[in-house]
Amino acid sequence: MSELTELTRVMDSVCKDKGIKKGEIVSAVEEAVLSAAQKLFRMRDLEKELEVHFNEDDGDVELFEFKTVVEDVEEAELEISVEEAVDLDPEAELGDQIGVKINPDFTRIAIQNAKQRILQSIKEAEGKVIYEEFKNRKGDLISGIVRRVERRNIIVDLGKTEAFLPPEQQVQREYYKPKERIRALLVDIKETKRGPQLILSRSHRDFVRKLFESEVPEIGDQIVEIKALSRDPGGRTKIAVVSNDQDVDPVGACVGMRGARVQNVIQELRGEKVDIVPWSPDPARFACNALSPAAVSKVIIDDENKSMEIIVDDDQLSLAIGRRGQNVRLASQLTEWRIDIKTDSQIKREQQDVVSLLMSLPNVKEVTANLLYGDGFHKLEDIAFSDSETLIKSGGLKDEEEAEKLQTAARIFLKDKLDQMTYSEETLQEPQEEPLAEQE
Repeated sequence: MSELTELTRVMDSVCKDKGIKKGEIVSAVEEAVLSAAQKLFRMRDLEKELEVHFNEDDGDVELFEFKTVVEDVEEAELEISVEEAVDLDPEAELGDQIGVKINPDFTRIAIQNAKQRILQSIKEAEGKVIYEEFKNRKGDLISGIVRRVERRNIIVDLGKTEAFLPPEQQVQREYYKPKERIRALLVDIKETKRGPQLILSRSHRDFVRKLFESEVPEIGDQIVEIKALSRDPGGRTKIAVVSNDQDVDPVGACVGMRGARVQNVIQELRGEKVDIVPWSPDPARFACNALSPAAVSKVIIDDENKSMEIIVDDDQLSLAIGRRGQNVRLASQLTEWRIDIKTDSQIKREQQDVVSLLMSLPNVKEVTANLLYGDGFHKLEDIAFSDSETLIKSGGLKDEEEAEKLQTAARIFLKDKLDQMTYSEETLQEPQEEPLAEQE
């Protein structure tokens, strides 16, 4: 097969398969052949003004050199006679620059020398097309076929190009074989020397978000809105939804008739559990929903530290915390509040311990201790460094003098405790005397 025929075949194939405009390929070919031809002439110590033209009719690359029209030719490489010029162009005159077609054999040599550069230029043009096609699709679902696995990277065939599913974007317990269909989230597109590199993810939490958007029409119509989402890839996902139409149940819309919609999502996630809960502007209510399927008895909120203490029945503790703390961790991520889970039994024991500690202070009876505990005085530090008015009001004390006595007692207790700790540390650091037998 001749160089010209092969070049034409490659150009047509690239246009058809890669979606590149033929004009871009023609320009790349012409530029590469021109550069190669100029290099060949420089090797002969000749500087020529050249021009390359791709003939659309016969698919040939034509190379022209410009010569000056003269009466008597002295330098055949640079000049042409009037008679020869007129044969090429009837309007040619003395002093004109006229293009003369170079021998096809020389053109073929130039094409052969430019072959690698032509392929590189075509690859660059292909890369630009791919980048333009995918640059606005970041965050979209992408479907493809697993082509191969290289060093734990899954190479996905998207048709016109390939994409990468790196190990850190995979779900650990998922495995794929060549020719298997796969869906993933396009998280990034990088421009590299080898062309654009598409990075996919199946572990990103937005992968689940996009799956629900594709399965639930109400989300696309903005009737149902996904307000928050937390995920432990391969284990469990929690998704909080709200409806902008009072007649539409957001959880029901996401679950679908007989659970069809959520089951489609779970099937794509290969069995990952999905909890769909109603979102609420009330943090306490939202936290209770987020801890589903556990039932909550009481919520104590600390707005300043954005934390919650959630009380559950003893039989609900393991369900609320979840395996390896998964349920409470995902609930905390979903609500963006710190959540501590305790049982009624733990709270009662803690209260008894704190009340006993407070009663160890002079003139503090059980009633006063319980009142102080109920108002948030759970440590001696709370009493020692509180203001007198708050202490009088919370503990039902008579006056400021009684409050100051209580604070002084608490400070003395803390100081003694600190002195004991310091003494214990110093004792541990003292060098031990060697046994008498060893000294001898």
